Amino acid sequence: MLGSQLRRLREQKGVTRQDAGYVIRASESKISRLELGRVSFKERDVDDLLTLYGVSDKTEREALLQLAREANTPGWWHRYNDVLPGWFQTYVGLEESAALIRTYELQFVPGLLQSEGYARAVIRLGNAGAAEQEIDQRVELRLQRQGRLTGPDAPRLWAVVDEGALKRPIGGPEVMRGQFEHLIEMSKLPNVTIQIMPFRFGGHAAEGGAFTILRFPEQDLPDVVYVENLTGAMYLDKRDDVDTYLQAMERLCVDSATPERTVELLGDLLRET
Repeated sequence: MLGSQLRRLREQKGVTRQDAGYVIRASESKISRLELGRVSFKERDVDDLLTLYGVSDKTEREALLQLAREANTPGWWHRYNDVLPGWFQTYVGLEESAALIRTYELQFVPGLLQSEGYARAVIRLGNAGAAEQEIDQRVELRLQRQGRLTGPDAPRLWAVVDEGALKRPIGGPEVMRGQFEHLIEMSKLPNVTIQIMPFRFGGHAAEGGAFTILRFPEQDLPDVVYVENLTGAMYLDKRDDVDTYLQAMERLCVDSATPERTVELLGDLLRET
């Protein structure tokens, strides 16, 4: 988040990475790594860059300096470092800060909406041969992430789930029944909206695959699109990229079953399982 803001400010001012690096006694590549969030921030360096970029408003400066302090403070998820890949640590940190999470899934139920039994079955599929202790840690991490949905300052979660994910029998009938019951209960939360994209609709706006859009409480921070693959993930925050995904998400929400109809469909699936 901070790196993205610094990049935006630098580009608006027309400052090169080389000139920015000179001001903080660093190389051009160091500025690039800072803007990508790949190295830690020194508060003094951020302060010097804000001066170079002409940020004089005290409130804006303090908000960005506070981000620098927070960026260097390990989050609760860092205690799972041994089972959490670096590229996903970034996502968990962004998710923890988000005010609105919009997600589309077509392979599995979204992680934030998984029951414990379903989460364990999914994690076993992706970590064949892992020790039971490692599986337990991964499940615990997923449940910890879910806890924010019912805690103070809970984010708004809007999830569109492809019908295929609900028809795929992960973990067997008992696990799936528990998952359907869990989704029905989660849909009752005032900050959670769930919609099913039904088979009968045919092709739709997100045939390219699953993605998540994160929006933050600070209005001047850009949305971030998260797209995961088997070995890593992409984090997109350029306006054109984000707009493309926002349009796809809006179309998905219009074309999917309404939240009320979704609860009815989940009830049908529960009775059929």
